Amino acid sequence: MDSPQILRRTALIATVAGGLNACTSTAKKKPTGGPVGRTERLTYGPDASQWADLRRPETVSRGAVVVIHGGFWKAEYDASLGEPLAEELTRGGWTTLNIEYRRVGNGGGFPETFDDVHAAIETLAATDVDTSTLVTLGHSAGGHLATWAAARGRFDPWPVRVPITHVVSQAGVVDLTTAHEEGQGGGAVQALMGSAPDHPDYELADPRRQVPLDIPAWFVHAADDDVVPISQSRDYVAAARAAGAEAELVEVEGGHFAVIEVASPAWRRIVDILDDVSPAAG
Repeated sequence: MDSPQILRRTALIATVAGGLNACTSTAKKKPTGGPVGRTERLTYGPDASQWADLRRPETVSRGAVVVIHGGFWKAEYDASLGEPLAEELTRGGWTTLNIEYRRVGNGGGFPETFDDVHAAIETLAATDVDTSTLVTLGHSAGGHLATWAAARGRFDPWPVRVPITHVVSQAGVVDLTTAHEEGQGGGAVQALMGSAPDHPDYELADPRRQVPLDIPAWFVHAADDDVVPISQSRDYVAAARAAGAEAELVEVEGGHFAVIEVASPAWRRIVDILDDVSPAAG
């Protein structure tokens, strides 16, 4: 029988899918392949949502991955969505940081959500975690934040001590302007930003406007995703490569959620990418 955590995650996925006329994929029970290592709760502010779980593998770390959950930046979706991914990666030898942040409906939006993601990543500076290989991995709205985090140091509000070295976006909303124009997530971008794309804040918040990144990035997306269309990733990658960036579109199957189902072929593709990234590969 599935655990209460898996059942809760399945319910969350079903809620998102139903509300957005999304795919009918259900969560699969995650495989167990060994211990998940040691977990430490880090806090980076006084709000109940300002925390991150740091997991360390039992073996020598292969690198560090920051896991950023999705849910169209809405308060009803939380870091439990990222927990199975963090556990699976830690079993595979990665140090992981599964972060929570303020979201629309519980104090988030622009700039608070962005401030929190930045601050959560920066907590690693006060640990002994080796961040020489530091990947941001994010799904949907988390893919937006994972890609944004790689460029955050360009802007005064977010001075960087802990730089990102690689990005893996999972069905990410990486073009806020187009997502706003298309009304993705039932107006989720407007709710996040509190403004239309002609506002200067979008220069600080929209990954598409921050092309090119100066680090490698992969955009894993299903062609049959009817929540966040694959054009979000496809168009971003085309623009990034034209600008000289190292960016790759990785097409998978399984709609919007296969990329966070740790028993799926789509997840296996993500693990393969991380295997190649890791300095311990081979």
